[in-house]
Amino acid sequence: MVVVDTHCHASPYWFEPVEVLLDQMIRNRVDKAALIQVRAVFDNSYLFECMRRFPGRFSVVVIVDTSRLDAPERLQELVNQGAEGVRLGPLDRSPGNDPLAIWRKAAELGVPVSSLGTVEGFASPEFESVVREFPTLNVIIEHLGGVGAYFGPGRQDKTVPYDTYNKVLALARHPNTFMKVPGLGEFCPRPVPFVQPMPFPEIPPLIEMAIDAFGADRLMWGSDFPASAAREGYGNTLRFPREYVKFKSEEDKEWVFGKTAATLWRFP
Repeated sequence: MVVVDTHCHASPYWFEPVEVLLDQMIRNRVDKAALIQVRAVFDNSYLFECMRRFPGRFSVVVIVDTSRLDAPERLQELVNQGAEGVRLGPLDRSPGNDPLAIWRKAAELGVPVSSLGTVEGFASPEFESVVREFPTLNVIIEHLGGVGAYFGPGRQDKTVPYDTYNKVLALARHPNTFMKVPGLGEFCPRPVPFVQPMPFPEIPPLIEMAIDAFGADRLMWGSDFPASAAREGYGNTLRFPREYVKFKSEEDKEWVFGKTAATLWRFP
C-alpha cells in the first residue's frame, strides 16, 4: 500500500525544512506527501523547490493573497509552475464584482481547494453555498472540520462540539467534499500523568463519524507535520489511527492512508 500524508508544512524560516520531513517519512514508510503552504505565506517558491528536488515525493498546495484583485491570475501562474491545489478558508472571498472569483478560478483550473477553518466556519451556510456553487470543484475540509481546536492549549472547556460537527459532516451530501483525518493527538488531550503505550484513555468517535458520513474514499490522513511533534509525534499520528480507529475494512484503511489522495494529486 502506498501511504500518502496529505497535510505537511515545510519551510526554512518557520517550522522545519523539508529534509526533516523526509527523514520522518522514510522512518515511518510514508511514500508521498502534500506540502501545504503555511497560513498567510504568499511566497510559495520553497515548496516548488522541494517538489523539484525530490520528484515524485511531493505535491504542492499554495496560498495566494485573496485580498488582491489579481489573485486568480496569480493562481493561474502557480498552477502553471506545478501547483496541484490552493489553500482557502471557508469564508475567503475576493474583492471586486465577483466575491467567488478565486473559488471560480480553482474550479476552472481543476485544482482542489484544501480548506483551513473553524468548525463554525465549515458549518456555516456561506461555506455550503460555495460548495454547492462549484460542484466540479473538489473541496477538502482540513483538520477533521476544525474540532481539534477545542482541545488546544488554553482551552478550559474541552467538550466536543458534536452539534456543530454534525453540521460539518452533513456537507458529505455534496459529492465534491472530502475531509482530512488527523492524528488522535489533535483531538485527544494529553493525559497527566502520562501513560504507555497508548496515552489516550478515551477516544471520541470523530473519525468513525466521518467514515460513516463521507465514506473512506473521501477521507485522507494528514499528519500536520511538524506541529504534531508537540502532540503525539509524527509516527504516532499514523500508527494510532491505524491501530485504534474502528475502520470497517482493510480496504477502507487503504483509501484513507493513500488511495484517496492519489485521486486528487499526481505527485509530479
